[in-house]
Amino acid sequence: MLVTEVSNALPGGSSLLRNEPVQARSSARLAGLLDAAAAVIDEIGFERLTTAMVAERAGASIGTVYRYFPDRIAVVEALAIRCTQRLAERFLGALEASGADTWQTAHDALIDLTAEMYRTEPGFRAIRFGDAADTGTGDDEDRMAALGGAVAAIMHDRFGVPTGERMQRTWTVLAESSHAVLARAHRDPAAPDQGLIDEYRAMSRTHLEAVIAAS
Repeated sequence: MLVTEVSNALPGGSSLLRNEPVQARSSARLAGLLDAAAAVIDEIGFERLTTAMVAERAGASIGTVYRYFPDRIAVVEALAIRCTQRLAERFLGALEASGADTWQTAHDALIDLTAEMYRTEPGFRAIRFGDAADTGTGDDEDRMAALGGAVAAIMHDRFGVPTGERMQRTWTVLAESSHAVLARAHRDPAAPDQGLIDEYRAMSRTHLEAVIAAS
């Protein structure tokens, strides 16, 4: 992922990053810092993360961390954005690979993919996207709404799912609730609670069917 992709995705521009490098070496360095932050967060949680820990895990100087991030909150926010972007990209890839031809199939694929990322994507489970207290930036609601909007556009373009104010609210609610339930289901990533995942799948499909029928 390019540094500029993280930078451009930040709410309100790129103010969370001190620099916006475009060189491949700088891009790789930033990716390494985010990888290091994700590893530390998985071990101790984002609340205890410090920039010094990121530097140590990445094998970099503290000055290198501060070259890109003003503080630990900016590190967590950039990592959350990267996770969100990866989820959207992998969802599109999964649709192409599976040849999904109904919104129901796409819906199930999205839940399966999100659950997989809770198990395999460093930092994904710990950040808990829906909680505004997670990063302290107050931007989590905008990020979740953006993720819901991206899913809504894909579902509309590919499967003719209606759009409109209520559908927009529905996608935001489902994005928020999915991360709450799936985070709980993956408290132990090695032994996820499949029953919770299946209950969420049934609940969200039923709600979507009702909203689509009423649109």
